[in-house]
Amino acid sequence: MAALARSVLVTGSNRGIGLELVRQLAASPRPPQHIFATCRDPGGPRGKALQELAAQHPNTVNLPSIRGAVRAVGSHLKDQGLNLLINNAGISSHATLLSLDSQEMLSVFATNAIGPLQEFLPLLEKAAKGSGQEGLSCSRAAIINVSTKLGSIGLCLGVHQAPMYPYRASKAAQNMVTRCLAVELQDKGILCTAIHPGWVKTDMGTEKVLGYLRTPSAPLTVEHSVRGILTVLASLSQDTSGAFLDWEGNSLPW
Repeated sequence: MAALARSVLVTGSNRGIGLELVRQLAASPRPPQHIFATCRDPGGPRGKALQELAAQHPNTVNLPSIRGAVRAVGSHLKDQGLNLLINNAGISSHATLLSLDSQEMLSVFATNAIGPLQEFLPLLEKAAKGSGQEGLSCSRAAIINVSTKLGSIGLCLGVHQAPMYPYRASKAAQNMVTRCLAVELQDKGILCTAIHPGWVKTDMGTEKVLGYLRTPSAPLTVEHSVRGILTVLASLSQDTSGAFLDWEGNSLPW
């Protein structure tokens, strides 16, 4: 089985899904030649697990900032470009209609809906152009946005978590960004897909806020979710660019 991609960059890699993505990619039978992991404050206590993982795998590079990451990735990959960007970094917000603050809303949108897409686009375009491959795939060039069914307008009335206005609205916006990217970047050979990782036992998935209980008995382990995500990523093609899928490959309503 071929590697998922020659080069992969995962944002938000210091814990949870991001850290496990890096761990499973590095430990796979055919790992990517280059794995780039970004997080805030990688030298601090929250980055300890990622530092230890990077020390175990020489193909894993720990990067502290987006702009620094762009320079470092370009330097490492030279003329080959970046094959796969997994846009996993995100922040939660549990603001209700009464507690909603405009600055909080803008901050959450900046991280969850926009992310590092523009900065890495030239490297993705370079990979797509130089791959020699036809069609769309993660091994050629791809943007994967880690989304959530909490951002699904179609499922909104059936999901009974806290209102979480900034978080849910920002993820709905991220889904729209994914659809727009898929259309705009198709002719450049770049695949774009949104992935819902499931309700996972992570810090974000088990917290209590504002009187709403997000139960600690989330059904999915991080390991199970990430195994599913990587299996789905390996199967993506022209037909699934612009799709909203879950960790098992099922289509979700927008």
